Amino acid sequence: MALKKFRPITPGQRHKVALTFDTITRSKPEKSLLVKKKRTGGRNDTGKMTIENIGGGHKQRYRLIDFKRNKFDVAAKVASIEYDPNRTANIALLHYVDGEKRYILAPNGLEVGNEVISSKNAPIATGNTLPLSELPLGTVIHNIELRPGQGAIMVRSAGASAQLMAKDGKYAVIKLSSGEIRKILSTCLATIGTVSNPQHQLAVHGKAGRRRWLGRRPNVRATVKNPVDHPMGGGEAKSSGGHPRNKNGVPAKGYKTRDKKKASSKYIIERRKK
Repeated sequence: MALKKFRPITPGQRHKVALTFDTITRSKPEKSLLVKKKRTGGRNDTGKMTIENIGGGHKQRYRLIDFKRNKFDVAAKVASIEYDPNRTANIALLHYVDGEKRYILAPNGLEVGNEVISSKNAPIATGNTLPLSELPLGTVIHNIELRPGQGAIMVRSAGASAQLMAKDGKYAVIKLSSGEIRKILSTCLATIGTVSNPQHQLAVHGKAGRRRWLGRRPNVRATVKNPVDHPMGGGEAKSSGGHPRNKNGVPAKGYKTRDKKKASSKYIIERRKK
């Protein structure tokens, strides 16, 4: 998707930068792959607000995405590239040769009519899914599993990618976009290519109303609150509010919240860049 700037005819358009959606080929989603999506408005089962700044927004339906890619050795054709309101990346509708339809995360460069397959012997091409053990070193990948058969939980947002650096016994060494280098079982699946919509982070909403359409309510700064509402609240005039921390008093901006005894720490070779 390309970026589009606007003439400042209205105040909301003065700084607005929007995506053109030129790669989207279909405006209506596949009905059989839609489910209802319930909103909480940031409230728990008793109606108490537990998460701030959530509420409203346009009505959405959830698209069922195939993160497992477990339909092995069956080829599929890309029927359409679609917008998904639930994620930053675009999605692709696949028509399998046996008649089944599934949504997948659309890799960058995938086009309507392309053929993709999930197989141990799949060709090294964008959109194909293989075990890490079958991929050549240096391959750019996304949609990565952490446990075999679990389904992809890593590298799924717009423009994200990882790289296969090495193979060490039963593990593959992956470099993530954050800079973290970690080991993953080589039997885990990964999809070739970069996630679509890399320009997403360059879009500018231009006005508060567009944030409200997305379900984001106004955010009040912690330092202007009262002491009863936030640890950084209170004081006369522009007092600093002490060390930065969240509403529960946990320090922010550099304080590590990861458990030092976490079992998966042994798989991390190099931590992400600060």
